[in-house]
Amino acid sequence: MSVEHRLAELGIKLPDMADGSYAGHDYGRMKPHHIVGNVLFLSGHVPTRNGEILHPGRVGGAVTAEQGYEAARQTGINMIAGMKHALGDLGRVKGMIRCLCFVACEPDFTDVHKVSSGASDVLVEVFGEAAGTGGRATIGVQSLCDAMCFETWSEVEIR
Repeated sequence: MSVEHRLAELGIKLPDMADGSYAGHDYGRMKPHHIVGNVLFLSGHVPTRNGEILHPGRVGGAVTAEQGYEAARQTGINMIAGMKHALGDLGRVKGMIRCLCFVACEPDFTDVHKVSSGASDVLVEVFGEAAGTGGRATIGVQSLCDAMCFETWSEVEIR
């Protein structure tokens, strides 16, 4: 089954990053991706949907762990859109190499790994267990741009 078919089956509609909607452009000089050999490097992706920040604030405070998970899931969807923008064809994705996740959270919130699972879970749902699972680290931080509660950057093996 193609990745595009799987997305349709899951009811996931990807944002079109080709229209300039990559959120990183709002935060300084950077490009959304870079390819070296068979590795696609994705710059930071965040939980935006239709130009709006999903669940701004800190997890463990104004944002619940469940909302943080949902924000991470939206970030995963945005990452897939970034892959499509970079590669043209999601069939070129061979597998996730790794993700570094940042969760803006209150100092006593320690379930940052559970928040990051929102992104990891959607990658597995779309690409399957073998290709969708990569290495991952999650760091709790004091703040992210524009009160985002989640951000990740990643490396993807490509064909």
